[in-house]
Amino acid sequence: MRIARLLGTVLGTTLLTTTAVLTAPAQAGPAAPRDAVSLDGPALRDSLDAVHEAGMYGVFSSVRDGGEKWTGASGVADVATGRPVTPDMRQRVGSISKTFTAVGIMQQVERGRIRLDAPVGDYLPDLIPGERGREITVRMLLNHTSGIGDYVLSAFPSLAKGSTDSLEEERFRSVRPAELVRMGLAAPATGRPGTVPGSYSNTNYVVAGLLLEKVTGQKAGAYLTRHVIDRAGLRHTYLPRTPYIKGPHPRMYESWFGLLDPPRDFSVYDMSWASTAGSVVSTTGDLNRFYRALLGGKLVGKASLDQMTRTVPVSGIDYGLGIYSLELQGCGRFWGHDGAVFGAGTIALSSRDGKRQVALAQNLMKYQELDEKGRPKQHPIDDAIAAHVVRALCTDAPASGINHSRLTKSLRFDQLSH
Repeated sequence: MRIARLLGTVLGTTLLTTTAVLTAPAQAGPAAPRDAVSLDGPALRDSLDAVHEAGMYGVFSSVRDGGEKWTGASGVADVATGRPVTPDMRQRVGSISKTFTAVGIMQQVERGRIRLDAPVGDYLPDLIPGERGREITVRMLLNHTSGIGDYVLSAFPSLAKGSTDSLEEERFRSVRPAELVRMGLAAPATGRPGTVPGSYSNTNYVVAGLLLEKVTGQKAGAYLTRHVIDRAGLRHTYLPRTPYIKGPHPRMYESWFGLLDPPRDFSVYDMSWASTAGSVVSTTGDLNRFYRALLGGKLVGKASLDQMTRTVPVSGIDYGLGIYSLELQGCGRFWGHDGAVFGAGTIALSSRDGKRQVALAQNLMKYQELDEKGRPKQHPIDDAIAAHVVRALCTDAPASGINHSRLTKSLRFDQLSH
């Protein structure tokens, strides 16, 4: 089946990331100076409504330019009741969790408890023994050049057979991080440790979470809550302990490229399968606050931030340590991450100075159809999301001129390694 062929090569990204590599037209010219930029509320409102009108159930967004803020929401949080989405809703943010985990690791690097270029086997010899443990460094985990495969197909085995049965069967399953790592290590290696381009693997960040526990003597969730979430001043962000989301949130609908028709609600789900690679719950406002704190030096020092923003090519993007960069032609370079879990997608991007930001969340995933090669076709929703993101970050770049020809591919629904 096409879906099986697709899943056999692309699953990990489909579940935990939705990177939107957006390109504005070169002829748009340079962005206006920061102090001359202001947010166009009506245009942002229109572009967010366009996402809903293109078929997205519900979408909400927070935009910031210096001290100026804009928030908006369009569509429904519950298709059965018509309950609307609101800008303050909480959302599972998938692989954006990786930035949180990377910050925790870098804090321990600053304390001298971890060395970035030390073999991971020095810290976790029983978890990654032998040659792999000697060759893979902490840095390779964080920038996805370890060569360790992804565990997702092993965690949800029916997906490789063209069936979504595993998604429902594993809804309330609790799985330990060490078991996820075992699955990843048993998967085919994606390359020799340290070689580039790297290959995105969720296993890397589950190992990073276990490393954080080893050197701090604390559960990763407890450490990240106290030293990252609280330190950044986030009020609505947490790592869940149950399958339920606390506070106002949308239902989260998964289509799985039409295999689930109508799309199924996965807002109640045990997220232990995502661990420190993708289980964080947050709001769009908190995500902007988090990246502003990180890029502003509130969570780690300049030397650590310099390390985090040293990128290597990974599955078609410029990836640092838990954060990637995105060049918008005629507008500038932005930093952040994105993520997807069953039924929920989120992206957060910030200028390097942390002043211009957007965070967007959606509650319908894998709505695209597949082409004859089993690849997702570009969907009007993709274009509309791109237009809103660019409108939010690039006031002077007209959304109508954006080149979206690579959008579906860059959303990484068709590649395992991102």
